[in-house]
Amino acid sequence: MSTETLLNLSSNSLFIAFILLLIAILPIGLAVKSKRKMFGKVGLLLTYSAFTLQLVYFILRWIAVDHAPVSNMYEFMTFFGIMLTGSYLIIHLLYKQIVVGLFTIPVSLIILGYGSVFTKEVSPLVPSLQSHWLTIHVMTVAFSSAILSISFATGIIYLLRTLDVTKKSISTFALEFVMYCLIVVIGFIGVSTYFNLTSDTVKVHFENSQGKEETADYTMMPLIVNDAALTTDGEQIGVLQITNKIDAKKLNSIVWAFLVGTILYVVLILMARRPLIVLLKPLTNRVQPALMDEITYRAVVIGFPLFALGGLLFAMIWAQIAWSRYWGWDPKEVWALITFLFYAAFLHFRLSKGWEGEKTAWLAIIGFGIIVFNQVFVNLVIAGLHSYA
Repeated sequence: MSTETLLNLSSNSLFIAFILLLIAILPIGLAVKSKRKMFGKVGLLLTYSAFTLQLVYFILRWIAVDHAPVSNMYEFMTFFGIMLTGSYLIIHLLYKQIVVGLFTIPVSLIILGYGSVFTKEVSPLVPSLQSHWLTIHVMTVAFSSAILSISFATGIIYLLRTLDVTKKSISTFALEFVMYCLIVVIGFIGVSTYFNLTSDTVKVHFENSQGKEETADYTMMPLIVNDAALTTDGEQIGVLQITNKIDAKKLNSIVWAFLVGTILYVVLILMARRPLIVLLKPLTNRVQPALMDEITYRAVVIGFPLFALGGLLFAMIWAQIAWSRYWGWDPKEVWALITFLFYAAFLHFRLSKGWEGEKTAWLAIIGFGIIVFNQVFVNLVIAGLHSYA
């Protein structure tokens, strides 16, 4: 079977799995609101089927590219989303809480959708990526991050169940802000997909901070460009020009994400005539808060040592092979250390200070924010040795 055929089969498997997960939300939602077990069984069957197809995608792509498909943003985010689906199925086997899937599967879909905006093209690995330790490092990080992300979902469920979301407070404002951030990511996925399907790439020429001529390929309509930026035809472009010390192309993508995400959020609020957390709260009426708190804690207990292995130990072994040093204070390395220290503090406060319930839930949400910042923002915006990822 040719490489192109394997890649097509792989992509089709992932797409079908995405659709199955999208459909699974409905019966799982009905299972949360109803006492009939049939809905839950259908939702789980769809989720297991989707996860199986996701594994088919991963295996076929591995065979096609002849290395573990975790070497770029598309492959990593896709594997992250797959592992989140698998982590939910593990948690369900242990705790039989179908409601966790109602909040985990949408996050998995958002991660998969976010990964899909990046290029799927197969390219030869640079020398530093040609290591089995890279595979071990990245796959362990993705799996541990997925398990830690379960605590994010259960933390939200706990807060929705215990907070009076009809009253204005710092907690309800912060929880609504979390919902807004998720909508912004959905907005980014939507606008990226729209421009990729309907518009051609715009080449913008400008001088970088070193005064050298450079060209940036804008996939989204250029709203923000660097000073004195011109198109290939010599025309001025963009609504706002900024200093060449800032990457205008990346900032342009962020602005589009917040612009479309904010519009989408406002439309949803106007349609629902209430904050999103008020809309979601009824889905948690049958939840046992103590059990959600327990799952949040257990997810961190499992995910933290795995992250320590993958994000630090295995990463340092790979760094020694790739760059002849175990540690170099690269931005990605720094934020991996911050993530490790945060979850170490999480467990310290839980075990020594007795932080439970709402405090644990907020720590889990903040921890997920750090993971997302590390895996997305640091890779794309902050220059470093991991920028190719």
